[in-house]
Amino acid sequence: MKLIAIDMDGTLVNNEMSINRENVEAIKLAQRSGINVVIATGRSYEEAITPVEAAGLTLPIICINGAQFRSSDGTILDSIPISKELYKETAKVLNAHSVYYELYTNKGTYSDDGDMAIEIIVDIIRSANPEIPEHKAHELAEYRVRNGRLETVEHYSSVLENPDMEIYKLLSFSRNDEDRSNAFNSLLTFSELAISSSAKDNIEITHRDAQKGIAIQKYAEELGIDLKEVMAIGDNYNDVSMFELAGYSVAMGNAEEDIKKLCSFTTKTNDESGVAHAIYTFMKQNDKVL
Repeated sequence: MKLIAIDMDGTLVNNEMSINRENVEAIKLAQRSGINVVIATGRSYEEAITPVEAAGLTLPIICINGAQFRSSDGTILDSIPISKELYKETAKVLNAHSVYYELYTNKGTYSDDGDMAIEIIVDIIRSANPEIPEHKAHELAEYRVRNGRLETVEHYSSVLENPDMEIYKLLSFSRNDEDRSNAFNSLLTFSELAISSSAKDNIEITHRDAQKGIAIQKYAEELGIDLKEVMAIGDNYNDVSMFELAGYSVAMGNAEEDIKKLCSFTTKTNDESGVAHAIYTFMKQNDKVL
Protein backbone atom coordinates (compact mmCIF):
# COMPACT_ATOMS: atom_id res chain seq x y z
CA MET A 1 0.00 0.00 0.00
CA LYS A 2 1.60 3.21 -1.24
CA LEU A 3 -1.30 5.63 -1.67
CA ILE A 4 -4.40 6.22 0.50
CA ALA A 5 -7.34 8.25 -0.85
CA ILE A 6 -9.84 9.37 1.79
CA ASP A 7 -13.33 10.83 1.39
CA MET A 8 -14.45 13.51 3.89
CA ASP A 9 -18.16 13.64 4.75
CA GLY A 10 -19.23 10.43 6.46
CA THR A 11 -15.63 9.20 6.30
CA LEU A 12 -12.79 11.36 7.62
CA VAL A 13 -14.90 13.91 9.50
CA ASN A 14 -16.98 12.93 12.51
CA ASN A 15 -20.48 13.95 13.56
CA GLU A 16 -19.16 17.33 14.69
CA MET A 17 -17.64 17.92 11.23
CA SER A 18 -14.10 17.72 12.61
CA ILE A 19 -11.37 15.06 12.30
CA ASN A 20 -10.87 12.66 15.21
CA ARG A 21 -7.41 12.68 16.82
CA GLU A 22 -7.08 8.94 16.09
CA ASN A 23 -7.52 9.60 12.37
CA VAL A 24 -4.95 12.38 12.45
CA GLU A 25 -2.39 10.16 14.18
CA ALA A 26 -2.99 7.30 11.74
CA ILE A 27 -2.57 9.57 8.70
CA LYS A 28 0.63 11.07 10.07
CA LEU A 29 1.99 7.60 10.81
CA ALA A 30 1.23 6.52 7.26
CA GLN A 31 3.02 9.59 5.92
CA ARG A 32 6.07 8.92 8.11
CA SER A 33 6.09 5.35 6.78
CA GLY A 34 6.38 6.64 3.22
CA ILE A 35 2.72 6.22 2.24
CA ASN A 36 1.15 9.04 0.22
CA VAL A 37 -2.21 10.28 1.53
CA VAL A 38 -4.70 12.40 -0.43
CA ILE A 39 -8.17 13.72 0.35
CA ALA A 40 -10.86 12.96 -2.27
CA THR A 41 -14.04 14.92 -1.61
CA GLY A 42 -17.10 16.45 -3.22
CA ARG A 43 -16.48 19.61 -1.18
CA SER A 44 -14.99 22.75 -2.61
CA TYR A 45 -11.39 23.41 -1.62
CA GLU A 46 -12.45 26.21 0.74
CA GLU A 47 -14.77 23.86 2.63
CA ALA A 48 -12.35 20.94 2.60
CA ILE A 49 -9.26 22.73 3.83
CA THR A 50 -10.81 24.09 7.05
CA PRO A 51 -11.04 20.81 9.04
CA VAL A 52 -7.79 19.56 7.47
CA GLU A 53 -5.83 22.59 8.68
CA ALA A 54 -7.59 22.56 12.05
CA ALA A 55 -6.38 18.99 12.53
CA GLY A 56 -2.79 19.97 11.74
CA LEU A 57 -2.66 17.87 8.57
CA THR A 58 -0.84 18.77 5.35
CA LEU A 59 -2.39 16.93 2.41
CA PRO A 60 -3.10 17.36 -1.30
CA ILE A 61 -6.83 17.56 -2.00
CA ILE A 62 -8.88 16.19 -4.87
CA CYS A 63 -11.96 18.39 -4.50
CA ILE A 64 -15.35 18.84 -6.18
CA ASN A 65 -15.36 15.11 -7.03
CA GLY A 66 -12.18 15.44 -9.10
CA ALA A 67 -13.01 18.66 -10.93
CA GLN A 68 -10.07 20.32 -9.18
CA PHE A 69 -6.80 19.00 -7.74
CA ARG A 70 -4.80 21.05 -5.26
CA SER A 71 -1.30 20.47 -3.94
CA SER A 72 -0.69 20.39 -0.18
CA ASP A 73 0.05 24.14 -0.30
CA GLY A 74 -3.23 24.90 -2.09
CA THR A 75 -1.82 25.38 -5.60
CA ILE A 76 -4.27 24.35 -8.34
CA LEU A 77 -2.58 21.56 -10.31
CA ASP A 78 -5.50 20.52 -12.48
CA SER A 79 -9.11 21.55 -13.17
CA ILE A 80 -11.84 20.07 -15.36
CA PRO A 81 -14.78 22.44 -15.92
CA ILE A 82 -18.14 21.94 -17.59
CA SER A 83 -18.60 24.17 -20.63
CA LYS A 84 -21.16 26.94 -20.26
CA GLU A 85 -23.12 25.47 -23.15
CA LEU A 86 -23.30 22.07 -21.43
CA TYR A 87 -24.21 23.80 -18.16
CA LYS A 88 -27.18 25.50 -19.84
CA GLU A 89 -28.49 22.18 -21.18
CA THR A 90 -28.03 20.58 -17.76
CA ALA A 91 -29.81 23.46 -16.03
CA LYS A 92 -32.75 23.09 -18.42
CA VAL A 93 -33.22 19.49 -17.29
CA LEU A 94 -33.06 20.36 -13.61
CA ASN A 95 -35.42 23.30 -14.00
CA ALA A 96 -37.87 21.19 -16.02
CA HIS A 97 -38.14 18.80 -13.06
CA SER A 98 -38.16 21.56 -10.40
CA VAL A 99 -34.82 20.39 -8.97
CA TYR A 100 -32.81 23.01 -7.09
CA TYR A 101 -29.08 23.25 -7.72
CA GLU A 102 -25.96 25.12 -6.63
CA LEU A 103 -23.00 26.11 -8.78
CA TYR A 104 -19.45 25.20 -7.78
CA THR A 105 -16.98 27.39 -9.68
CA ASN A 106 -13.42 28.68 -9.68
CA LYS A 107 -14.79 31.87 -8.08
CA GLY A 108 -16.71 30.20 -5.26
CA THR A 109 -20.00 28.40 -4.64
CA TYR A 110 -23.31 30.04 -5.51
CA SER A 111 -26.98 29.54 -4.68
CA ASP A 112 -30.09 31.31 -5.89
CA ASP A 113 -32.11 30.19 -2.83
CA GLY A 114 -30.59 30.56 0.65
CA ASP A 115 -33.17 28.34 2.35
CA MET A 116 -32.60 25.50 -0.10
CA ALA A 117 -28.85 25.93 0.34
CA ILE A 118 -29.30 25.05 4.00
CA GLU A 119 -31.55 22.09 3.20
CA ILE A 120 -29.04 20.55 0.78
CA ILE A 121 -26.30 20.57 3.43
CA VAL A 122 -28.68 19.18 6.05
CA ASP A 123 -29.32 16.32 3.62
CA ILE A 124 -25.60 15.64 3.18
CA ILE A 125 -24.89 15.83 6.91
CA ARG A 126 -27.78 13.59 7.94
CA SER A 127 -27.13 11.07 5.14
CA ALA A 128 -23.52 10.72 6.28
CA ASN A 129 -24.39 10.93 9.99
CA PRO A 130 -28.00 9.75 10.48
CA GLU A 131 -27.74 9.89 14.27
CA ILE A 132 -27.25 13.67 14.23
CA PRO A 133 -30.47 15.43 15.32
CA GLU A 134 -32.04 17.57 12.60
CA HIS A 135 -31.66 20.76 14.64
CA LYS A 136 -27.92 20.12 14.98
CA ALA A 137 -27.62 19.49 11.24
CA HIS A 138 -29.41 22.79 10.61
CA GLU A 139 -26.97 24.62 12.91
CA LEU A 140 -24.00 23.20 10.98
CA ALA A 141 -25.61 24.02 7.64
CA GLU A 142 -26.47 27.57 8.67
CA TYR A 143 -22.85 28.10 9.71
CA ARG A 144 -21.80 27.18 6.17
CA VAL A 145 -23.95 29.98 4.77
CA ARG A 146 -22.99 32.53 7.44
CA ASN A 147 -19.23 32.05 7.13
CA GLY A 148 -19.20 33.10 3.50
CA ARG A 149 -18.56 29.68 1.95
CA LEU A 150 -21.68 30.15 -0.13
CA GLU A 151 -22.78 33.30 -1.95
CA THR A 152 -26.47 33.83 -2.65
CA VAL A 153 -27.36 35.53 -5.95
CA GLU A 154 -30.71 36.47 -7.43
CA HIS A 155 -30.00 34.82 -10.77
CA TYR A 156 -27.18 32.55 -11.94
CA SER A 157 -26.97 34.63 -15.09
CA SER A 158 -25.09 37.27 -13.08
CA VAL A 159 -22.44 34.67 -12.22
CA LEU A 160 -22.08 33.44 -15.78
CA GLU A 161 -21.45 36.95 -17.11
CA ASN A 162 -17.89 36.72 -15.82
CA PRO A 163 -15.78 35.51 -18.81
CA ASP A 164 -13.24 33.93 -16.43
CA MET A 165 -15.88 31.85 -14.63
CA GLU A 166 -15.36 28.08 -14.78
CA ILE A 167 -18.18 25.77 -13.71
CA TYR A 168 -17.00 22.63 -11.92
CA LYS A 169 -20.12 21.07 -10.44
CA LEU A 170 -23.87 21.37 -10.11
CA LEU A 171 -24.98 20.07 -6.72
CA SER A 172 -28.71 19.48 -7.08
CA PHE A 173 -31.36 18.58 -4.53
CA SER A 174 -35.01 17.59 -4.30
CA ARG A 175 -37.03 15.75 -1.67
CA ASN A 176 -39.50 14.77 -4.40
CA ASP A 177 -38.36 11.28 -5.39
CA GLU A 178 -40.13 11.30 -8.75
CA ASP A 179 -38.73 14.67 -9.83
CA ARG A 180 -35.24 13.76 -8.70
CA SER A 181 -35.34 10.35 -10.36
CA ASN A 182 -36.63 11.76 -13.64
CA ALA A 183 -33.92 14.42 -13.66
CA PHE A 184 -31.27 11.82 -12.81
CA ASN A 185 -32.35 9.53 -15.64
CA SER A 186 -32.47 12.39 -18.14
CA LEU A 187 -28.98 13.52 -17.17
CA LEU A 188 -27.62 10.01 -17.70
CA THR A 189 -28.16 10.56 -21.43
CA PHE A 190 -25.56 13.36 -21.44
CA SER A 191 -22.38 11.56 -22.50
CA GLU A 192 -20.14 14.42 -21.35
CA LEU A 193 -21.37 14.33 -17.76
CA ALA A 194 -20.64 12.20 -14.70
CA ILE A 195 -23.72 11.74 -12.52
CA SER A 196 -23.45 10.53 -8.93
CA SER A 197 -24.84 11.10 -5.44
CA SER A 198 -23.38 11.88 -2.03
CA ALA A 199 -26.60 11.95 0.00
CA LYS A 200 -30.17 10.65 0.05
CA ASP A 201 -31.81 13.45 -1.92
CA ASN A 202 -29.05 14.93 -4.07
CA ILE A 203 -27.47 14.55 -7.49
CA GLU A 204 -23.84 15.55 -8.14
CA ILE A 205 -23.08 16.61 -11.70
CA THR A 206 -19.56 17.09 -13.05
CA HIS A 207 -17.71 16.66 -16.34
CA ARG A 208 -17.30 12.99 -17.22
CA ASP A 209 -13.54 13.30 -16.64
CA ALA A 210 -14.06 14.94 -13.23
CA GLN A 211 -14.45 11.87 -11.03
CA LYS A 212 -12.58 10.82 -7.91
CA GLY A 213 -11.38 7.61 -9.50
CA ILE A 214 -9.95 9.32 -12.58
CA ALA A 215 -8.18 11.92 -10.44
CA ILE A 216 -6.67 9.25 -8.19
CA GLN A 217 -5.53 7.23 -11.19
CA LYS A 218 -3.75 10.31 -12.59
CA TYR A 219 -2.12 11.02 -9.24
CA ALA A 220 -0.98 7.42 -8.82
CA GLU A 221 0.56 7.46 -12.30
CA GLU A 222 2.42 10.67 -11.49
CA LEU A 223 3.83 9.02 -8.37
CA GLY A 224 4.67 5.80 -10.21
CA ILE A 225 2.27 3.80 -8.04
CA ASP A 226 0.35 0.77 -9.32
CA LEU A 227 -3.40 0.93 -8.67
CA LYS A 228 -3.11 -2.37 -6.80
CA GLU A 229 -1.14 -0.40 -4.22
CA VAL A 230 -3.91 2.19 -3.70
CA MET A 231 -6.39 2.16 -0.83
CA ALA A 232 -9.66 4.12 -1.18
CA ILE A 233 -11.85 4.84 1.84
CA GLY A 234 -15.38 6.22 1.47
CA ASP A 235 -19.06 5.89 2.28
CA ASN A 236 -21.22 6.93 -0.67
CA TYR A 237 -21.95 6.67 -4.38
CA ASN A 238 -19.60 9.46 -5.44
CA ASP A 239 -16.82 7.22 -4.08
CA VAL A 240 -17.64 4.31 -6.39
CA SER A 241 -15.25 5.39 -9.15
CA MET A 242 -12.31 5.16 -6.75
CA PHE A 243 -13.52 1.88 -5.19
CA GLU A 244 -13.57 0.29 -8.63
CA LEU A 245 -9.91 0.95 -9.34
CA ALA A 246 -8.25 0.67 -5.92
CA GLY A 247 -6.50 -2.50 -4.87
CA TYR A 248 -7.86 -1.94 -1.35
CA SER A 249 -11.47 -0.67 -1.29
CA VAL A 250 -12.76 0.25 2.16
CA ALA A 251 -16.35 1.11 3.08
CA MET A 252 -17.15 2.97 6.27
CA GLY A 253 -19.26 1.22 8.89
CA ASN A 254 -21.91 3.90 8.38
CA ALA A 255 -22.06 3.35 4.60
CA GLU A 256 -25.12 1.97 2.82
CA GLU A 257 -25.16 -1.82 2.35
CA ASP A 258 -24.82 -1.41 -1.44
CA ILE A 259 -21.56 0.45 -0.89
CA LYS A 260 -20.25 -2.15 1.55
CA LYS A 261 -20.92 -4.88 -1.01
CA LEU A 262 -18.70 -3.07 -3.53
CA CYS A 263 -15.73 -3.01 -1.17
CA SER A 264 -13.26 -5.61 -0.01
CA PHE A 265 -13.28 -4.41 3.60
CA THR A 266 -15.67 -2.59 5.95
CA THR A 267 -14.14 -0.51 8.73
CA LYS A 268 -15.70 1.22 11.75
CA THR A 269 -17.96 4.27 11.46
CA ASN A 270 -16.73 7.82 10.91
CA ASP A 271 -17.51 8.67 14.53
CA GLU A 272 -15.45 5.66 15.67
CA SER A 273 -12.34 6.71 13.72
CA GLY A 274 -12.95 4.16 10.99
CA VAL A 275 -10.24 5.73 8.81
CA ALA A 276 -7.63 5.04 11.49
CA HIS A 277 -8.89 1.48 11.93
CA ALA A 278 -8.56 0.83 8.19
CA ILE A 279 -5.08 2.36 7.96
CA TYR A 280 -3.75 0.39 10.94
CA THR A 281 -5.33 -2.84 9.67
CA PHE A 282 -3.75 -2.61 6.22
CA MET A 283 -0.42 -1.28 7.45
CA LYS A 284 -0.11 -4.40 9.60
CA GLN A 285 -0.91 -6.57 6.60
CA ASN A 286 1.78 -4.73 4.64
CA ASP A 287 4.31 -5.26 7.45
CA LYS A 288 4.61 -1.53 8.17
CA VAL A 289 6.00 -0.68 11.59
CA LEU A 290 3.29 0.61 13.96
